[in-house]
Amino acid sequence: MIRLPPLLKPRLTWQYIVCASIGVYISYCVLFDSPLFASRLPQYTGPYNVGAIDIEAPCEDRWISNFRSRSTGEPAFQLSTVLFTIYYPATNKHSRPKHRHYWIPKPISITGEGYLRFGGVNNFISNSIITGALWGVAGGITIPGKVDVPLADVEQAKLLASQSDYTIQMLPQHKDQLPVLVFSHGFASSRTDYTNYLGELASRGYVVAAIEHRDGSGPGSLVIKDGKPTKVAFPIKFSHMAEASDLDAADFKQAQLDFRQAEVEETIRVLKAINDGQGDNIYQSNSRNEGKDLQHWKGRLNVKEITIGGHSFGATLALQTLKGAPSEALPLTGGVALDPGKSSGQLNADINVPLLVIHSNSWSKQDSVFFGRPHFDVVKELVEGVDNRGKAAWFLTSLGTSHPSVTDAPLIEPLLLGLATGSTIDAKEGVREYFKATEEFLRYQHFKVRTGLLAQPISHPEYKDPEGDKSVLDMQYQKYWQVHVAPDMALDAT
Repeated sequence: MIRLPPLLKPRLTWQYIVCASIGVYISYCVLFDSPLFASRLPQYTGPYNVGAIDIEAPCEDRWISNFRSRSTGEPAFQLSTVLFTIYYPATNKHSRPKHRHYWIPKPISITGEGYLRFGGVNNFISNSIITGALWGVAGGITIPGKVDVPLADVEQAKLLASQSDYTIQMLPQHKDQLPVLVFSHGFASSRTDYTNYLGELASRGYVVAAIEHRDGSGPGSLVIKDGKPTKVAFPIKFSHMAEASDLDAADFKQAQLDFRQAEVEETIRVLKAINDGQGDNIYQSNSRNEGKDLQHWKGRLNVKEITIGGHSFGATLALQTLKGAPSEALPLTGGVALDPGKSSGQLNADINVPLLVIHSNSWSKQDSVFFGRPHFDVVKELVEGVDNRGKAAWFLTSLGTSHPSVTDAPLIEPLLLGLATGSTIDAKEGVREYFKATEEFLRYQHFKVRTGLLAQPISHPEYKDPEGDKSVLDMQYQKYWQVHVAPDMALDAT
């Protein structure tokens, strides 16, 4: 008879049961490539496969603002490359994708150190602890998009458009071109924090460029430019700047927004080059070594009517870019602002294109003073101003949500984020409501027809606690939305 080691002999003690359960769980995670202490990102639900390409394109070196680092004396806002991920409708033909993109880009230590720098902490011990924690919680999570696979061909796009109510149809005036959304992330966030929201749009026929901002508002990003030493863009604060008599904290915040706007301009420049047939040149100069099929994207992007979107600090940036739009550098014909920032500077109200502003429930519910006025009132007045200028505009509150609800975080840690933020909506439902409203707005931009939620009347001129509240919205929307500003239906005819 074979004698088992004492360690393997079953003993029905609580210690044995706990250790055995942990061992089985870890073995399961390793065998099935599942994160240890988090949930996987869900697969996209639209009719298209979703592709993902990281592009870091070189730019002509330029300096944004006169701020200089106190420690080095170098310009604080120097633009040398622009980094973004394109999510796009991909072919359903058999193809072997490269590795999947990680949700937390490698090396994780950069992200860990960056988050500590936000709190003013930076040492070997704390960096090692948070890096280990990030690796354990989410280090193995990958983004569902298939890396560097071909774009869906025209015939496939037309077939899916004819078979699905959820996919955009090709517009006669743009022939075979796909609509484009450029997206800006929030403060202390990165481009990978919104992969479900943006990927769902791509799975329905939209091309989305998610920018990684290097303005000091993100946790950390490698800046890779051929022929130059690799740098790390870490968080920076006004206190890190050399003293200048004519510059203050408000100027610093504006410099960050101006740097972000320059990155938007560079992203659009690259998208135009791809659409003009220079995809192979973009691939050859891409320091991330992706985009081998970009040469076949000629004429497939509608770069003359781009939508700008953003969350939090990114929403403030989106509103800023719409000043004077559309223009040659910024051919923006609409904007989506999700929780425009309360501490990210004044909000631009000089907008003459269609606009969708969505507040999370926590953003509308919390009374905040914004430059001497309630933040809710400022946003509502801004949206009404756009609508009064004859450009359709909506201001909505997504009920049950919190500020991070549009991000991937609640999908990965639903219980933890729900307890920490007070969100009461199911994490998947929250993201689904956001991208459905966004898609309906994108449809409106192209077809000038209001559908779904955007066809609903104003239900709440002011935010009201939804508990026991009666709404004029259709039943399917009452659970999730309040409509504060909406255009007159007669506007659609014009």
